[in-house]
Amino acid sequence: MQKSTLQLLRIPFSFFLMPVYWFALGQVVDKHLPHALLIFFILHVLVYPASNGYNSYMDRDTGPIGGLERPPAPTRQLFFVTIIMDILAMLLSLFISAWFAVGLAVYILASRAYSYRGIRLKRLPVIGYLTVIICQGALVFFLVYHGSSMNRDLHIPPEAMIISSLLIGGFYPLTQVYQHDADRKDGIKTISMLLGIRGTFIFTAAVYGIAMLLMVYYFLITLQIKEFQVLATCMLPILVYFFIWAAKVWKNPAQANFTNTMRMNLLASVCTNAGFIAVLIMG
Repeated sequence: MQKSTLQLLRIPFSFFLMPVYWFALGQVVDKHLPHALLIFFILHVLVYPASNGYNSYMDRDTGPIGGLERPPAPTRQLFFVTIIMDILAMLLSLFISAWFAVGLAVYILASRAYSYRGIRLKRLPVIGYLTVIICQGALVFFLVYHGSSMNRDLHIPPEAMIISSLLIGGFYPLTQVYQHDADRKDGIKTISMLLGIRGTFIFTAAVYGIAMLLMVYYFLITLQIKEFQVLATCMLPILVYFFIWAAKVWKNPAQANFTNTMRMNLLASVCTNAGFIAVLIMG
């Protein structure tokens, strides 16, 4: 495999999407551990990287993208590798359930519609944003919860699915805040461009605030008080860094750059993953 192909799959970037998996798995009472491990592999080693690679193949970025400051030029091999990874993911999904396979197919098709230049949902700020947060949030929570439960449970807690989408929804616009010029040249109008740099930070704070309120409600009604206290403690550094960064951006919009964005993403992912893993262990 060519070095550029491996780089553009951005497998380490899957770490940023991992909190939803740990959140969902922590809410399953009777876990089917082999299936849980298989789902982890399907999502984080196959589907997410394939989506990254396909997006890079369509975009042909020359500036920084998530996880890569200087992305290499994509080759035809990248396209074929993403197709093979998607096919393998779909074949493995059949070992989980038909519902899982259908849900995974929806995710893959939505991801392709987001990037494919013939459809290009990413050029539509609201529709593109909703596609991402529903698929990477609520849909992934459904897939993990359903597939990891011993009886393939279809009674998924709706509050938790909404929380998952809100967590992605607060995180996602920040990943676009340094790409306005590049996206404008490519004919894309992201939700962050629509909001503006300062508006992106205000919007993020509002969405995370709603997510936290809904989390308080959900963990209270499910009697997971101690678990929420641990989770909230783990997430505290995210809020501190966010407001420090926002203050810098308010004084100097140039602070909304690739380096600071990646620091925010890494911190948010480490803290949120740690929090939900702690909840899983406590469960």
